Amino acid sequence: MSEPAVPRPAAPRGVAENAENTQNVEYRVAHLRDRLAAEELGELGVRAEVRAGAVVVTGTVPSAQCRETLLRTVHEELAGLAVHTDVVVAENASPDHAEELS
Repeated sequence: MSEPAVPRPAAPRGVAENAENTQNVEYRVAHLRDRLAAEELGELGVRAEVRAGAVVVTGTVPSAQCRETLLRTVHEELAGLAVHTDVVVAENASPDHAEELS
């Protein structure tokens, strides 16, 4: 005769909710990546990753206007999440003096 099945204890509620929240965050970050690739920001070297429960957005953009557009998009897509940004504007100005070669 086979032994009766022993019911498995359910995962603690906090663990199940945390797994669901993690999946939701990953989904939202993937959606942000898709949106950045599809819009005018598509050529930018910007990364969005989940680290230690927060979303980290890093990269370099060609202008302050691009940075503002990027930050607005990030905040629209990730509202309510902990977001850290490290997005810098590339220096595109021409040199103001001749380069000295030794």
